[in-house]
Amino acid sequence: MPSSYDRRVFLTSLLGAAAGVAGLSGCAESSAATGGKGATTAKLADQVPAGTSLKIASYQNVQQLQFKLAKLPKLPFTVASWVNIGAGPDVINAFRSKSLDLANNAGIPPIQAHYQGFDAKIVAINVTRKPNYLFATKPGSDIHTVADFKGRKLAFSQGQAQGVVLLRALKKAGLAYDDVKLVPLTSNQFLTALQSGQVDIAPLGNTQAPAYLQQYGSKGARTITTDVVDLLNLLWAPVSVLGDEAKAAAVAAYVPQWAKGQVWQYENPGTWNEEFYVKTQNLTLAQAESITALANKPLFPPSWEEAIAWEQETADLLAEGGFVKKFDVSSLFDHRFEGIAAKSVPAEYRS
Repeated sequence: MPSSYDRRVFLTSLLGAAAGVAGLSGCAESSAATGGKGATTAKLADQVPAGTSLKIASYQNVQQLQFKLAKLPKLPFTVASWVNIGAGPDVINAFRSKSLDLANNAGIPPIQAHYQGFDAKIVAINVTRKPNYLFATKPGSDIHTVADFKGRKLAFSQGQAQGVVLLRALKKAGLAYDDVKLVPLTSNQFLTALQSGQVDIAPLGNTQAPAYLQQYGSKGARTITTDVVDLLNLLWAPVSVLGDEAKAAAVAAYVPQWAKGQVWQYENPGTWNEEFYVKTQNLTLAQAESITALANKPLFPPSWEEAIAWEQETADLLAEGGFVKKFDVSSLFDHRFEGIAAKSVPAEYRS
């Protein structure tokens, strides 16, 4: 297990100087500063007040494209900006600067935000049953299994989904943290780190792997599949946003559109392949089809019980490594929104 000094250096390098000071002190954006739990207990308004607006994350413009292609109804509020942002650490910084009100992430960023002392809550859950990530090796690697990770340099972002997938894979393979070298990076640095040999292994999304192998497969790079699942795809927002009656109502109105957009994408892979992967990501149709073949069926459970249990396991796993302090993750969920997504989709997408 890393020493206390190693953990401090690791965390500071990930969060940056300003965020690191705020996060490690544990006092920035505290419950008192943002209204705490009391700010998210008021009943949700039935209608969105006129003049309400939200700044919403839409990485690679996915949300707008989903809504456009699915021909979903106009949102009952103004989207002040669609922010092209996806990585958990970047989302947290955008929340802090108040340049973002609502984001789509995996389960680990809310845990990281809590550890940094920033109050934010989960408002919608999509459960994923199949792996969204695999492990890619650097060119010329002799690594073929997760067991081969021992003694190697692994790209690791503790504030992103890729980080928890890596930790869960190590645990399943019986490898301790001190059996490997965790190299602190954010996911947008993984490809460069692999290409340069800075790391031996990096977790890549299923959507990234085809292009990487096309470029480096002939040079000895390969992928290693895993059955480790990153269970949660979620929407979350700062408590300061959810404590605002008008903005909270707008968030509640957005959740069904978010769910319906994902259902439409899943049911229309041919159109999505052409309109997103081919036209905006410059992939071939064959590469696009290989990605959608691995796509998860979206599932929006009426109850968040499973999601809370998984989130607790994830937080405990990070605490075991000394990356965060142990805490009760139930405080991360705003139950006023529980069931909204499930009610907006057909029964087959609820469990």
